[in-house]
Amino acid sequence: MRRRERNAAQRLRLAVDALPTRTKEAMLRGIDSNRIVVGAYVDPESGGICPMLAAHRNGGRTSLAGFARAWDAYTNARRPRRATRREVRTLRSMIESSLARQDLPAAGSIAELAAQIRAERAELARCESPPPEIQIRRKRPAPYLDLLTVAEQALAEEGSWERAAEPDRAEP
Repeated sequence: MRRRERNAAQRLRLAVDALPTRTKEAMLRGIDSNRIVVGAYVDPESGGICPMLAAHRNGGRTSLAGFARAWDAYTNARRPRRATRREVRTLRSMIESSLARQDLPAAGSIAELAAQIRAERAELARCESPPPEIQIRRKRPAPYLDLLTVAEQALAEEGSWERAAEPDRAEP
């Protein structure tokens, strides 16, 4: 039986996924700060470098020949040339999506996930409300009164309304 070949984009995506996280992050920085080429490690004509060298110069010390072959196959490199904006943009999106997928939790079944959510909700409910024998009944809050009204009522009840109006008056 003949083995089915993967397309070039899929091979590049798998090669990007195989890179270590620090190399992916370094490659993103390298793409931003360098001209990227295809078909060569360095292109003296354009002054560009390949994505792996860009990553290497930005701290991602990884040697993965599979990435270089996948990159050249994806770009259909016949000779050294500068990568197109589309090719670089595609590489960037593959790296970013690979980094985002790493942050996702391991996949499980829907039933396991639902059971986990139910257990977390039950635990949260137990933590938020005290047991029934400890619950305290509270009175309903008084109708809203603004601060000025409350102050006027307090002064009127004490009979000190007139005294509050004359602050420096000494008592006999």
